[in-house]
Amino acid sequence: MRNVLYPGSFDPLTNGHLDLIARASKLFDRVIVAVAINSEKHPMFTIEERVEMIEACCTSYGNVRAVPVCGLLVNAVKKYQATAILRGLRAFSDFEYELQMALMNRSLRDDCETIFMMPTTNNSFVSSRLVKEVANLGADYSKYVPPPVAARIAAKLKEQQK
Repeated sequence: MRNVLYPGSFDPLTNGHLDLIARASKLFDRVIVAVAINSEKHPMFTIEERVEMIEACCTSYGNVRAVPVCGLLVNAVKKYQATAILRGLRAFSDFEYELQMALMNRSLRDDCETIFMMPTTNNSFVSSRLVKEVANLGADYSKYVPPPVAARIAAKLKEQQK
């Protein structure tokens, strides 16, 4: 069985993330969306909420599951018996960071391969950070995220206004 681990904070899940998940689901037997805690980021959603949103958005893909992860990614690769790590590259600026991470992961675990996928053109500029910024400033963010995520963002913003 060929499993791929797709790590990220997914705070929130964007249409770009979902596009990569859908495409990977055709290439691998199982796609494990590894929802990570990033200490450098201030999340809008808890890790449990992010896992729930991903699961809700991926019901049409029978080979996708979301799991919370913490610690070294290579440990999750081993735990979930992944043959590769999937990473998205939106711009050349992403490549430098992603290359360093891929090389570090391979240094820690020599059988750890990283596969890079490019987003579709209409998703190439979308990031979770930008979606949150647009949402917090009151602009329409719904076209950048799946409908269940848009509803959760709206509820979260309403909750923060109280």
